[in-house]
Amino acid sequence: MQPTHTTTPALRVLARDLASLPTGEPATLAGWIHRRRVLASVTFLVLRDRTGLAQVVVKDPATIEQLHGLPEETVVEVTGTVSANDSAPGGAELTAPTIIALTEPALPPPVELWRPTFGAGLPTHLDHAAVTLRHPRHRAAWQLASASMAGFRSALGALDFTEIASPKLVGTATESGANVFTVDYFGETAYLAQSPQLYKQMLVGVFERVFEVGPVFRAEPHDTVRHLAQYTSLDAELGFIRDHRDVLVVLRAAIAGMVESIQRYAAEAAALLGVDLPEVPAEFPVIHFRDALARVGADPDEPDLSPAHERALSEWAKTAYGSDFLAVEGYPMAKRPFYTCPQPGDERWSNSFDLLFRGLELTTGGQRLHRPSDYAAALERTGTDPALLGGYLDAFSHGMPPHGGFAIGLERWVARLTRAENVREVTLFPRDLHRLAP
Repeated sequence: MQPTHTTTPALRVLARDLASLPTGEPATLAGWIHRRRVLASVTFLVLRDRTGLAQVVVKDPATIEQLHGLPEETVVEVTGTVSANDSAPGGAELTAPTIIALTEPALPPPVELWRPTFGAGLPTHLDHAAVTLRHPRHRAAWQLASASMAGFRSALGALDFTEIASPKLVGTATESGANVFTVDYFGETAYLAQSPQLYKQMLVGVFERVFEVGPVFRAEPHDTVRHLAQYTSLDAELGFIRDHRDVLVVLRAAIAGMVESIQRYAAEAAALLGVDLPEVPAEFPVIHFRDALARVGADPDEPDLSPAHERALSEWAKTAYGSDFLAVEGYPMAKRPFYTCPQPGDERWSNSFDLLFRGLELTTGGQRLHRPSDYAAALERTGTDPALLGGYLDAFSHGMPPHGGFAIGLERWVARLTRAENVREVTLFPRDLHRLAP
């Protein structure tokens, strides 16, 4: 039997690295056919991979004919010779290529992904998200989200926080003020978690400082450009605080870390989308809720800020402080969950806050109750059966430090960065009143 000889395949080169190779050297690219441009004597193949675009020059008639049978979005491997060309992406291209199709010829995409801007409407994008997310602008939006999550983790890790993973199937509603999705749990009624709130508080009694990045579920019947039934929440909780101002310090560090991570890992995505990254101040400017109502001319008995109030306050903060951020503290206790700590000396108000970012509430946070007697009074006041919160209350009866925390909606953060008109534009596979697929 004759020995079998195999040829070691060339190592794959990414599109962004092609220009760093010596001219005249062989190289292999792999990715999707982004576009084919057919001229009289030459065909240009633009290949797309996770790092960007690369140009391949095809002059061989047989290879040109082969390309005719390989539509856009077909996955291919291309081996050729590196050639310098200032007009090519990155300043280099492949010539004299050999093309190998790695899949069957692709069906036509629902939109022309090679166009610089995405021409189709939002319903088309969402209906075909598995393909339309390949458009560089849609990819870029989630690259901002990915970098933000990395920065959140890095910033809190540097502050000695422990990352946790709380249950998403729970036996009772997590918070008041939001509807829940019910689930048949082996014949019993369970719920999809509205937040990791109760669990992250309990785990302050274990680790002191905890954070989580994960999905949360809200069955509120909102059909607006800012609400989703499922979104990604960036949660943190920390013990041994003096009040909610200590929480704001950590929130500021987390957001600064998210911005720095975008600058480090997703600068090209930010540039593609024209993102004006905010400058995070050394301290967030703060205004009390009652003063915020007065500033916008609202009724002093208003229990909450309207979207118009949030926009007006953000404009004021930009003028007065040069800040894209404004913390509004002291929301009425009547509008806050049962675990919220009241403001000392005037229990109409709470030691809680919302952080406004460019005209929209981005974060809610504050100080929590930590004494068992305070929880007993709060549950009696709200008419809540303590038996529903047995495991949660047990943690406090065994000693919990003063603590507080916050939660950032990831998709809302990215929507404000990109100035998207609808949060669904920056969500991978949105879930809302009308959409459960793809």
